Amino acid sequence: MSNEISKETKTMIETQLRKGTSNSRIANLLGVSYEEALKVVESIKESIRPEVGDEIRFTFRDHKMVGIIQKLLINSAVVEIYWDSSEATMRDICEDKTIVNFKDIIEFINVKEVEDESVEIEE
Repeated sequence: MSNEISKETKTMIETQLRKGTSNSRIANLLGVSYEEALKVVESIKESIRPEVGDEIRFTFRDHKMVGIIQKLLINSAVVEIYWDSSEATMRDICEDKTIVNFKDIIEFINVKEVEDESVEIEE
């Protein structure tokens, strides 16, 4: 596999990692050797590991939510929910902060962009 990883390949690997797919299965999906796949997976794992302060879009009980990471745990994070950009129906269920598994993170975002979309989410 070349040193350049296409955006589609990176997205596919990120998705598979969040699902908990094994490295050997990822190697099979990429059509490369296990050793080559390990190198690619490790480089992508480093790039997708969230950090405190990252703004994320995530799912919680099949509802789309937006928030900022306050604290990292081993495979999850404490996230402060941005209610203006999240589904209001979850307000009765969730506190202002919740635990989000890394596999439930949909994407890293910029909240200013999400605020523009918040009208669509509330409908």
